[in-house]
Amino acid sequence: TPTTPATTAHPSATAQPSAPSQPAKSAAVIARTRLQVAPIVGASVEAATPLTAELQTRAKQRGITLAGSAGQTPTHVLKGYFSTMSEGKDTTVIYVWDIYDPAGNRLHRINGQQKAPSANGGEGWAAVAPETMQAIADQTIDQFATWLGGQAG
Repeated sequence: TPTTPATTAHPSATAQPSAPSQPAKSAAVIARTRLQVAPIVGASVEAATPLTAELQTRAKQRGITLAGSAGQTPTHVLKGYFSTMSEGKDTTVIYVWDIYDPAGNRLHRINGQQKAPSANGGEGWAAVAPETMQAIADQTIDQFATWLGGQAG
C-alpha cells in the first residue's frame, strides 16, 4: 500500500479566511454608501446649521459620501426630527433620525437626547449652543456607520 507523506499545516495557511474580514466588509459597505440628509424638522435654522456642517465633516472622517452633488443617487436618506425641553438652567435636545432607502422604506432609527447648560440664558432653540448640535451630529454619524457595518455580509 502506498504511504501518503504526512502534511503539516502551517498556522498561517489555516488562519487565512476565504472571505474578507468583517472590518473589510464594513469598510466596503461604508465606501459604497451615499447619504442624503433631508431637511431637518423641528429645529431652527440657527440650530440646524452647525448640525448639518458637522454631519458633513464627520461623514467625511468616517468615509461616508454625502449625496447631493449632481449625478449622485443616494443609497440612504437621513431624516431628522428635533425638539427641545428647557429645565432650569439646562436645555435638552431630543432627536430622532430615520434612515430610509431611496424607495422610502424605513430601515433603521437612531434616537437620543443631548442635555447641556442653556446658552445665552434663553429657552428653546435660542438656548442650544452650536457645540450641542455638533455633538449630536458626531453621535449620529458614528451610530449610522456602526449600523451600516452591521449590515455587511
